[in-house]
Amino acid sequence: MRDQAAVDLRGVGLRRGGRWLLQDINWRVAGGTVAAIIGPNGSGKSTLARVLSGYMFPTVGEVSVFGQRWGEVDLNQMRRSIRLIQTGGPYEPDSQLTAMQVISTGADGTIGLFHELTDQEIARAQKLLDLVGLTDVADRTWTTLSSGERVRALVARAFLRPPKLLLLDELTAGLDLLAREQVLAALQQISSAAGNAGADHATTMLMITHHLEELLPSTSQVILLSHGRCAAAGAPSEVLNSRSLSAAYECEVTIEVINGRFYPRVDPSAWGELL
Repeated sequence: MRDQAAVDLRGVGLRRGGRWLLQDINWRVAGGTVAAIIGPNGSGKSTLARVLSGYMFPTVGEVSVFGQRWGEVDLNQMRRSIRLIQTGGPYEPDSQLTAMQVISTGADGTIGLFHELTDQEIARAQKLLDLVGLTDVADRTWTTLSSGERVRALVARAFLRPPKLLLLDELTAGLDLLAREQVLAALQQISSAAGNAGADHATTMLMITHHLEELLPSTSQVILLSHGRCAAAGAPSEVLNSRSLSAAYECEVTIEVINGRFYPRVDPSAWGELL
C-alpha cells in the first residue's frame, strides 16, 4: 500500500457521449506541494479538475484525495476541504462588498458576509490582504476592483480557512502582463510558510493552465495531457522539454528556463506549416 498522497489517480478514464474524455491517467501528488495540470485546449485539463473536485465520476479507475477514495466517501463532506477558484464562474461575491469583506467571506465560504468575524479572523484577513498586495484597495468595492485585483482577492479569500486542496483553474486568463505577474506573485507569497501560518495542514495547490510561463517556480509535479491521455508526468524538468511539448501541442516548441520559470517558443519560420 502506497503512502497517503494529496492526489492519487490510478488508471482513471472518463467516457461521455460515446467518447473517452480521459483515458489511463496515473498521477500522484504529495501533500502540501504545488502541482500543475497542463496541456492544449481540449486536452482534458478541466475535465480532470472536475473529477478531482468530485463533480464528475470516473468511468474506470480509482481516484483518491488525501486517502479518501471516490465511491467510498461522502463527496459532500470531502468538498469542504477542497476549493476551486475559477474566474468567470457562476458565483460572484456581493458586488457592494469591499476587498477586505470579500476576503472575509472565506470564513464561511459564502458569497456574502453573514456573521461578525472574530478578532482572529479579522487579523488573518488583514494579513492575507497584505500578502496579496491589496492593502491600498482594502475599502474599495468589488465592482471597482480591476480584474487582477479581484483574482488576488479570491486567492486570499481561499486561504482565510485554508483548504487541504486548492484547484486554480486558468486564473490569469484575460489579464495583461502586469496583472498576471501580480497574481503569480500573490500565489507564490501565499503558498509559502507565512501564507499558511496558523493552519493545521499545508494546502496542496493544483494549477490548471495551458500557459507554461504561469507555473510557479515552486511547482514540483506536472502532468501533461494530450487528447485526454497522459503525455508525460513528473518533475517540471522531466516533463517540460521540447520533445514532450512539441508532441502535445503539435508544433515545434523550444523551451527556455529562467529563474525556475519555463518559457515556450515557436519560431515564426514554422508558422507556414501550422496552417
